[in-house]
Amino acid sequence: MKKKLLFVFNQFSGKGKIKNKLCKIIDIMVKGGYEVTVHSTQGREDARELIARSASRYDLIVCSGGDGTLDEAVTGLVQSEVRVPLGYIPAGSTNDFANSLKLPKDMVKAAEVAVSGRHFPVDVGVFNDDHFIYVAAFGLFTDVSYQTSQGMKNVLGHAAYILEGFKSLTNIPSYEMQVQYGDVTIEGSFILGMVTNSISVGGFKGLTGKHVQLDDGLYEVTLVKAPRNPLELSEIINALTKHKNDTELVHAFKTDALTIHAQKSIPWTLDGEFGGEHVDVDIRNCCRALEIMVKSS
Repeated sequence: MKKKLLFVFNQFSGKGKIKNKLCKIIDIMVKGGYEVTVHSTQGREDARELIARSASRYDLIVCSGGDGTLDEAVTGLVQSEVRVPLGYIPAGSTNDFANSLKLPKDMVKAAEVAVSGRHFPVDVGVFNDDHFIYVAAFGLFTDVSYQTSQGMKNVLGHAAYILEGFKSLTNIPSYEMQVQYGDVTIEGSFILGMVTNSISVGGFKGLTGKHVQLDDGLYEVTLVKAPRNPLELSEIINALTKHKNDTELVHAFKTDALTIHAQKSIPWTLDGEFGGEHVDVDIRNCCRALEIMVKSS
């Protein structure tokens, strides 16, 4: 009996370039010995719902799109409670997690990896009742991804995020909160918070710290306090870009779980998509909860 593969793709991601690659991609899947079911996403949450209800019928699931499509596929797989390997053909504007996995940027080559690569276990995040694969964040720059139009992403790529980010510098919101992890409690007013499992966020490399491992059961957490003057803002930027933990304005640490209680509701992003507004947040790491296809080498 032939193995079965579900291929779910977002035809609008990354200028819709997958449309010219579909025949080659599907041919690779068929030559890999799979009976292929193809599904073009019809809107938000479509990929998640399809995978959640049908994952048990397949030997391999492959998704193609941006970070949002990947997030839906991961969430759907977790909700299905079936351990089916996931292949990913990146087609978005930033593809943060694909870069962390060192997946090919060429879609046809990425399809070959998705079908014939090796299984690599990665951590999956639980965010209250939701899930994420590489970042849960609030504050400065983090709302740029879902506020930037797809057209602007397609035309400008990473520059779109940078332009939108600088617009928000004129009025930086801050959030009073208490953060707890292990036996540590941190209190203060913060303009940015990131819980990450990636080498880049929003296309910006290096913000998540050094020695990032995608399967170690730990998150890299960065909390940035509200600067009171331009000198402190400069101090923050220097700490983030040079990874120097010599300032009290930036808290950077690793943990497998944390809780956050804010004085007011805060908008969050999960894998670059709007994750709702929350006062209380509980985040934990499910170590090696998902197998994703990577290069055999």
